Amino acid sequence: MAEFDRIVSDPAVLEGQPCIRGQRLTVRRVLEALALYPNRAELRAEYPELDDEDMRQALAYAAANGSGTGG
Repeated sequence: MAEFDRIVSDPAVLEGQPCIRGQRLTVRRVLEALALYPNRAELRAEYPELDDEDMRQALAYAAANGSGTGG
């Protein structure tokens, strides 16, 4: 598995911000959600489309790319 195979950036989608593949959720929004919902059950209730690997890759992407949010 590629380290960030779930993180994509397309200028035609969400102004090129890095987001979760197949979803209109930016890495920035995932990070905000993780901060807002430290309880994973609450986070899953609010964002059922996110799975553990999506969250792991968003955090790793942010760590590897400074803020990881693309601007």
